[in-house]
Amino acid sequence: MAADVTQTNDVHRILKEVWGYDAFRPLQEESIECVLNQRDSLTVLPTGGGKSLCFQVPALSLDAMAVVVSPLISLMKDQVDALRACGVAAAYVNSTQTDDEKREVADSIRSGELKLLYLAPERLLNPRTLDFLRRQPISFFAIDEAHCISNWGHDFRPEYRGLRSLKEWFPKSSVHAYTATASGPVRDDIATQLGLAAPEIIVGNFDRPNLTYRMVRADGRLQQVMEVVDRHKGDSGVIYCISRKEVEKTASALVQSGISALPYHAGLDDETRKANQDAFIKDECDVIVATVAFGMGIDKSNVRYVVHAGMPKSIEHYQQESGRAGRDGLESECVLFYSGGDVVTWKRIMSGEPSSYQSAVASLEAMFDVCAGTVCRHRVLVEHFGQSYATDNCGGCDVCLDEIDLVEDPITLSQKILSCVIRLRERFGVSHTAKVLCGSGEQRIRELGHDKLSTFALLTDDGLPAVRMWIDQLIQQGYLCRSGEYQTLGVTETGRRLLRRDGDPRLTVATVNKKAKPSSGKSAPESWDGVNRGMFEALRSLRRELAAEKNVPAYVIFGDATLREFARHLPRTITDFAKIKGVGDRKREDYGDTFVEAIQKYCRDLNLD
Repeated sequence: MAADVTQTNDVHRILKEVWGYDAFRPLQEESIECVLNQRDSLTVLPTGGGKSLCFQVPALSLDAMAVVVSPLISLMKDQVDALRACGVAAAYVNSTQTDDEKREVADSIRSGELKLLYLAPERLLNPRTLDFLRRQPISFFAIDEAHCISNWGHDFRPEYRGLRSLKEWFPKSSVHAYTATASGPVRDDIATQLGLAAPEIIVGNFDRPNLTYRMVRADGRLQQVMEVVDRHKGDSGVIYCISRKEVEKTASALVQSGISALPYHAGLDDETRKANQDAFIKDECDVIVATVAFGMGIDKSNVRYVVHAGMPKSIEHYQQESGRAGRDGLESECVLFYSGGDVVTWKRIMSGEPSSYQSAVASLEAMFDVCAGTVCRHRVLVEHFGQSYATDNCGGCDVCLDEIDLVEDPITLSQKILSCVIRLRERFGVSHTAKVLCGSGEQRIRELGHDKLSTFALLTDDGLPAVRMWIDQLIQQGYLCRSGEYQTLGVTETGRRLLRRDGDPRLTVATVNKKAKPSSGKSAPESWDGVNRGMFEALRSLRRELAAEKNVPAYVIFGDATLREFARHLPRTITDFAKIKGVGDRKREDYGDTFVEAIQKYCRDLNLD
C-alpha cells in the first residue's frame, strides 16, 4: 500500500520547512514510503546520497518516536547536532553523558517530546533499555551503517547481530536498514541477519559523478601527496595511509610546509584522537592524515579531496573511504597512489587472520586490478556493485581525461607476454612469469630450464615492476586469467586471438601519470559558476565563528553548497535569504539576520549591485 496523499504532502512540507529543500533526491521518497507504510526495508544509497533523510523526514511525520541505531558516538553526536540546528527534537544516550543528562533524555521520551533517539546497538539491547522502550510508543527502528551486521561486509561488528531480536521485542514496529556500501550478497545477508519481513530493497546508483578519480603509480609518494594538497590549499581534505608510521611522517611533512594538518590513528590516546577529529570537523584544521581507523564516524560534508597514500585493501573500502569526499554534491577529487609493495604490506597484515585470509587476498587483488587497469574508474566501481554504466567517457577520471600514457605498440608487447605464459605451459603465476621475461638469474628459474626459453629476458630493459603491471592489465582486460590455488596464469580465448594480432589491449607506460587536468562537465550540478569567491570566503569565516560559538561542526550551520548559493545570488533581504536551497525555517530564524547583514556589508564595501 502506497503512502496516502496527505502523508506524501506532509513529508514534502517537512523537507522544505525543516531542511530548506524543494525536492527529494532519487529514491529518497521510495525509501520514505516504506517507513510510512510500516514495511521493513533496506536502503542502499551512496555516500552523499542523502540516506539520513530517509529516516529523519518520516520520523517527523509520524506520531511516535523513532529509534536510530548508530555504531559510533561521534556519528550520532554529529547527526543530533545537525537535527537540533534545524529545530528537530532529537537526542542520544551514550557513555559521554552524565546520569542527569541521561535522565533528561528519558523524561523527554516519556513526555512524548522526542522525535528521534540515537543509540549504539549495545545500549539498545541492554535489558533495562529494552524494558524502558517497550513501555513507550515507537514508530520504527532505523539501523544506520547496516553493513556492519554482515560478516561478508567490509566493516563487520558482532554487536550488530543482536539487532535481530528487535522484531521479537517490538512486533508492531517496522525495521529499516540503511547503508552506503553493500554488494548483492551483503544486501541479502543484512536482510537475513536482521530478520526483516518481506523487505523492500532499494538500491541507488553507486556512481558519484561529482568525484574525479585518479589512480597513480607511486613514485615518491610524499611529494605526490604534497602536490595534491597544493592543488587544494584552504580546502578540507583526508589523507589515508596504511601504517601509523606513515601517518605521522606525512602529517609532520605537511605541517613543516605550512599546511594545517593533524594525525589520526589508533596509537594516539583517546583524548588526542578525539581532539584532532573535532578540530577537523569544525574546520579548525584543513587536513586530517589517518589510518582506516578514521572514517565511518565522519559526517563532514565539505571534504574537497581524499588522498590514499597507499592502496586500500578492497574495492568496498575504497568506495567507502573515497566517498568521504563531496558529500555535499560539489566537485571533489580522489587520488590513489599505489604500488605492488602495498599488496605485500596488506598480505602481511592480513596473515594474522587465517580464517578470512583467502577471501581478503582476493579482495585485495581485485583492488589492485582496478588500480593497474586502464578502464574508466567510474565504470569499474559501479560495475563491481552489479550496476551497468552506459557512458563511454565519464569526463571524471584519469583514464577518460587522457592523463595516462599508453604504450605505442601494445599488441606486440602483449604477444611477448602471452607467448611466455604459453611457453611456461600456463603453470606459473604473475611473479615467476615476470621474472622470466625480465631475465632473472634466480636459481629456481635455471633449475626449471626457463632461462632457455625463447621468451627469457625479452623485456629486461623494462624492469620487473613494469612487466608485472602489464600482466595485471592483461588480466584485467580479459586476455589472461588466474586460476587454481596457486593463481597460475592462463591465456584466454580472447588472448589467443590477440596472439594473431586480433585485439585492442591498453597498456600503460611505466612512468608517473601526466599532470592532472580539470575534469569535464560531468561533475557536480553545483559549481563555481557565478559564485563570488570573496563573498564565499567571507561567509566561510562567519560560519566558522558561529560554529565555534555553538561548539558544533561548521557544516551544521550551513553546508558549502548553500554558502555557494549565497555567494552566487547575494540575498540582501530575509525573504530572498529564505529562498536559498538549504535554508529551513529554524535556520532562517537563527542565522538569517547575521548572514544577510554580512552579505549587505560585503556588497556595500565592494559597491556590488
